[in-house]
Amino acid sequence: MVVALLAGAGAAFGQASPPEQTTVTINGKKISIRYSAPSVRGRKIFGPGGLISHDPTYPVWRAGANDATAFHTDADLTIGSLHVPKGDYTLWVQPDPNQWILILNQQTGQWGLEYHKDRDLGRVPMQTTKPPKPIETLKIALSASGGNQGKLEIAWDNYDASVPFTVQ
Repeated sequence: MVVALLAGAGAAFGQASPPEQTTVTINGKKISIRYSAPSVRGRKIFGPGGLISHDPTYPVWRAGANDATAFHTDADLTIGSLHVPKGDYTLWVQPDPNQWILILNQQTGQWGLEYHKDRDLGRVPMQTTKPPKPIETLKIALSASGGNQGKLEIAWDNYDASVPFTVQ
C-alpha cells in the first residue's frame, strides 16, 4: 500500500515530458507552438536503434511527445518557400542526419502517433546544425529577426534545426 501511494505521488510532481509553449508576435500577429518536451535521459534518440530513426521510410516524428505538436498563426505566413494560411496546424519532422524536413499538417487535436500524410499542407527543408553540446530537453523556439521576419527552431540531443518565416 505504501509503495502504491509513493508511486502515485510521484506523478503529481512532474511529467516525463512536460507541456511547453513558445510564442512570438510580429507586426501585431501572434504565432505560437504548444508541445510536450521530452528529455534524453541517457537514451539514444536519433539514428538506428534510437527512439527516432533517420530512415526516410520511418514515420515522421511529432516534434515532441504525447499529443501532436500544435502550431497556430494569426497571420498568413511563408515558412521557407511554403505558403501557410492563418489558422491551426500540427508540426511534424522527417529527421535526417544532414537535413530535417518540417511538415505542416492540417489535422489538429490528435495524439502524436496519429499522422495522416494526405492532410499535409506541405514540407519545408530546415537548416540543420550540430549544437556545441548535446541538448538534454527538447526546445522549440519562435523568434523575431527584424521587420516581418522570424525563425522557428527545434533543438534536441545533437541537432539544432531552423527555418525562417515571413509574416504576410
